[in-house]
Amino acid sequence: MTAYTVALSWDNEASVWIAESDTIPLTLESSSLDVLIERVKIAAPKLLELNGKEHTNITLNFKMERQAIAAHSKL
Repeated sequence: MTAYTVALSWDNEASVWIAESDTIPLTLESSSLDVLIERVKIAAPKLLELNGKEHTNITLNFKMERQAIAAHSKL
């Protein structure tokens, strides 16, 4: 079984999640994190097959990053 890492990051300006990978020729986006993960699960094996790489029994490791500013309120 081959494992691939997919980075998920939030784009504040566009209000979408973006999925990218250094090992799979993949760039996808969605406003929903769950929808994006499902899209990656469908697209990754197809993209790997098109690029002549192992595409069955793969594991996808999702690494998520989202930054937010924590407001400090004065009491």
